[in-house]
Amino acid sequence: MAKNKIRDLENKIFELMKELQKLQKENVKSEVKNYVFSTLNGKSNLLELFEDKDKLLVIHNMGQGCRYCTLWGDGINSFLPHLESIISVVLVSKDSPKEQRKFANDRNWNFKMASHKGKEYMKDVNFDNSPGAVLYIRENNKIYRKNDCVFGPGDIYCSIWSFLNLAGISDSDWTPQFSYWKRPEKLDDGGKNVI
Repeated sequence: MAKNKIRDLENKIFELMKELQKLQKENVKSEVKNYVFSTLNGKSNLLELFEDKDKLLVIHNMGQGCRYCTLWGDGINSFLPHLESIISVVLVSKDSPKEQRKFANDRNWNFKMASHKGKEYMKDVNFDNSPGAVLYIRENNKIYRKNDCVFGPGDIYCSIWSFLNLAGISDSDWTPQFSYWKRPEKLDDGGKNVI
């Protein structure tokens, strides 16, 4: 029966997630330099982004032109108060601090934001301006990279994929949009050339 197979696979995924968590906890950290970013308040380095916490989650966002990155940003923003209760969180992109804040305000995002301007930081962390996240640890004013991940359609970091899967919709069947328009029953302009 498909239902039993589904439940069995869900249990296997749950066990694999516990194994992944264990491996991430045991993963060896590597020291990184104190990169400099641009913010609305001027220059800020990686150590300063930790604020009063010893862990920092840096979310790599491709910028305001990426619908997928916006989807992840929307989702992570909803968890932000929970995350920030224990770790510092900052969203970085190549966009200027002003562009970042305007876009964030339009999306009702509450992230602390910083710009890497597509330079040294992104080249060194090997993300090639791809979306993802890195978890850094601060110990005695030294910074260590502990874990990282890459975001992509169907991944474990955006809960919408699991809910779409329940509906039988895969990541190849649906593409996120910046906003969704519902066609009214009657269009005052006649509705020509509108899908």
